[in-house]
Amino acid sequence: MPEGDTVLQTAKRLHSALADQVLTQSDLRVPRFATADLTGRTVLDVSARGKHLLTRIEGGLTLHSHLRMDGAWRVFAPHERWRGGPAHQIRAVLANTTHTVVGYRLPVLELLRTKDEEQTVGHLGPDLLGPDWNADTALRNLLADPGRPLGEALLDQRNLAGIGNVYNCELCFLARATPWLPIGLLPESTAVLLVSTAKQLLEANRDRPVRTTTVGARPRAGAAPAPRTRRPVENLWVYGRAHRPCLRCGASIRKVEQDIRPTYWCPHCQKGPTP
Repeated sequence: MPEGDTVLQTAKRLHSALADQVLTQSDLRVPRFATADLTGRTVLDVSARGKHLLTRIEGGLTLHSHLRMDGAWRVFAPHERWRGGPAHQIRAVLANTTHTVVGYRLPVLELLRTKDEEQTVGHLGPDLLGPDWNADTALRNLLADPGRPLGEALLDQRNLAGIGNVYNCELCFLARATPWLPIGLLPESTAVLLVSTAKQLLEANRDRPVRTTTVGARPRAGAAPAPRTRRPVENLWVYGRAHRPCLRCGASIRKVEQDIRPTYWCPHCQKGPTP
């Protein structure tokens, strides 16, 4: 699931493969930019802004992409077979003398002037993994609409950038609140802790090959520690664990599909309304 940490790792891989090198091949397979030719230009930088990728290219151009649910960029050596999906799913190819990067199933791919980047990403809230991170601003953004469900507020990139559905479910569990609880009903101390925990989790996973939320984070104060068992180590508290026992209380984890996103929660540990 591409979230802020995954997108940052992708940006690092693309930067390593492309930055400071001249493009020897450029193929943007979307109708609007199919005739654009970036061959001969040097890639200056690849960076992440929330869940957006910005590839800056000589001449004041930026290739903006967004992975959404299942988009991906793959990096290959010259003459290496491309693996990532069938050819009809390829949306972009950029190559130099040492690497080829291929974008699969990219729902957003556009070429814009670097000076106009803010028109595309300027609406985003503080980036949990970016230099603009500001916890106070993120908290104010989240609490601006007290009646909004907690899960919706966390997923709104205008409040804070980088949280996707996995972190949404995990953060709600750690706050001991269902995703449908109006965020204004959270105690102030819990809301503050929620923001700091979001930052902590994404920072902890920014370089991990396998995302984990169960190391270094525990449910909110007052929760009994999880019993010692021989159960294999779990990477996530609730996400992807439908009908399996809660790692804290043993209750069966629930799941509901909403707007193509699955939501997971523990009916015992998390308080608040449910579907």
